[in-house]
This record gives sequence, C-alpha cells and structure tokens, in this order.
Amino acid sequence: MKFIRSFIGYMIAGVLVMAVWGQLTEAGGIFGGYLAATILVGPLWFMNHYINLVDNKNDAAFVDMGLAIGVCGIFRDMFLTGTQSFVDSLPTIFLVSLGAVAGGLVAAAIEKDMAKEVHEHVPEPGMAEEEMEKLDVQGGVEI
Repeated sequence: MKFIRSFIGYMIAGVLVMAVWGQLTEAGGIFGGYLAATILVGPLWFMNHYINLVDNKNDAAFVDMGLAIGVCGIFRDMFLTGTQSFVDSLPTIFLVSLGAVAGGLVAAAIEKDMAKEVHEHVPEPGMAEEEMEKLDVQGGVEI
C-alpha cells in the first residue's frame, strides 16, 4: 500500500506541475513562475512530505518530488513530440545526473564534517538516531 500511496503522490505532483506551470509562466512571465511555485509546489510538498503521503524512511535514500516532476516532463514531451526529442535530450539528462551525484557526494561530506564538530550529546537537528549511530560506528562522533 505504501508503494501505491507514493506512486499517487508523485503522479499528482508530476501531472499538476506539467499541466499548469507552463501556462502560468506564459501568462504572467517571471511572476507567473513564482505564482506557480507558490500555488503548486508548496501544497504538493505539504501533501507528499509533511503529511507523508510518500514513504520516505529515515535510513533510506530520499526521493524528492523533483525526480517525479522531471520524469513526467521528459515523457510528456516525448509523447507529444516523438522519441527523437528524447534522444536529443540524453546528453542533458546525463549531465544533470552527474550533477546530482556530485551534489549528493558533497552534501554527504559536509554532513559528515558537521557531525564531527558536534560536541554535545544531542543529535544534529534533523538527523535520525540511526544516522548518528552509523557515524559513531564509522569512527565519526562520540554519542
């Protein structure tokens, strides 16, 4: 059931953003983009992450709505303009994936470095107990 909940949450995010964002930016320019971010992404984030419609566990990789929206946009355009547009976009998709991996590695290194600086017995805000225990096992922090 958790998979179905996650699938529905990500599907709603992808479909709504792809259906409405372009129209709002065409009509309102940059203000339309800000309006779209406020009235679309804000409530979708609240639904998916705060209410926890999607199932993101504390000790697993975090999958965000951006991935669902990106995949929806890729396939929407491929269905509308043909498979050649998908083939033409592969270099961009590859570079975006490299950037995501690099960003994840940098974020992990920063988080590990920040955890070394913690001198209190209180875990870092937002860090789960399991993550603190993993850092302790790897020789990072004394809890």
